[in-house]
Amino acid sequence: METPGPELGTFLRARRARVTPEAVGLPAGPRRRVRGLRREELAQLAGISVDYYVRLEQGRATQPSPEVLDALARALGLDMAERGHLMTLATAEHAPAPTARVSPLLRRVLDAVADGFPAFATDHRLDVVAWNDLGAELLGGLADPPRRDRNNARYLFLDPASRDVHPEWPDRAAEAVGQLRVAAGRHLNDTQLKSLIAELHSNSAEFRRIWATGEVVMCAAGTKRLRHPETGTLTLDFESLHVPAAPGETGLVVHVFGAAEGTEAAAALTRLTRRLASTTERRTRSHTTTPAD
Repeated sequence: METPGPELGTFLRARRARVTPEAVGLPAGPRRRVRGLRREELAQLAGISVDYYVRLEQGRATQPSPEVLDALARALGLDMAERGHLMTLATAEHAPAPTARVSPLLRRVLDAVADGFPAFATDHRLDVVAWNDLGAELLGGLADPPRRDRNNARYLFLDPASRDVHPEWPDRAAEAVGQLRVAAGRHLNDTQLKSLIAELHSNSAEFRRIWATGEVVMCAAGTKRLRHPETGTLTLDFESLHVPAAPGETGLVVHVFGAAEGTEAAAALTRLTRRLASTTERRTRSHTTTPAD
């Protein structure tokens, strides 16, 4: 049985520091120097020995059972995303880094929903691996030749233009960091992912600040605001659809945006879709027209 990596201990310490004694019915005491719960207090709440918990936090214990993990999750008051991350950290295997593959069918699906529905697909590193024209247009010009790097996290933290595209930039930044943290716990041998996180940590104070919070994020649906020069700020509904992966490959997430019929946002998306279609048609004509004899 494998021993979990140091990430598990780091996560447990961060979550232990977040829980106040009063929140779980324990007296704070006048001489408390520890922020949050003491190790022995958390062990008591979870019903495990202090020695075992200390070894678990220090990375010296064998893989904990599902029952122990569930008890710790309840004692720490973890939400669904945090609970899933705890399970991942405790059971992650040192498998080779997965690869991203975009099937021809997925590309056709993205193009099929292009009429009024911006969409793009990301892998676990937040690399944008596929998109439709409307998605590329709304999300910072994904298809523009100058934008060679199509990693969402790198775009958010290292490209100032991202703040113009995303009026809710702090929320988008926190989501990106939380998703990278989950991916790092799941893919322990992914050197590209480690390199990306190290790059962002070195070059962005905002990334360092958010990473230090230890937050994890699971964002599947809701609303987001996007700003485009032609449409202004749009409030759009979104869904994140998970595409299962074959062995050795990484699962992709397809992000689809839309607006309710009859709204100004829906009308703006329709206008932008028509403009893109017209531009594409003109380009096609210019490429296929032959000079007269």
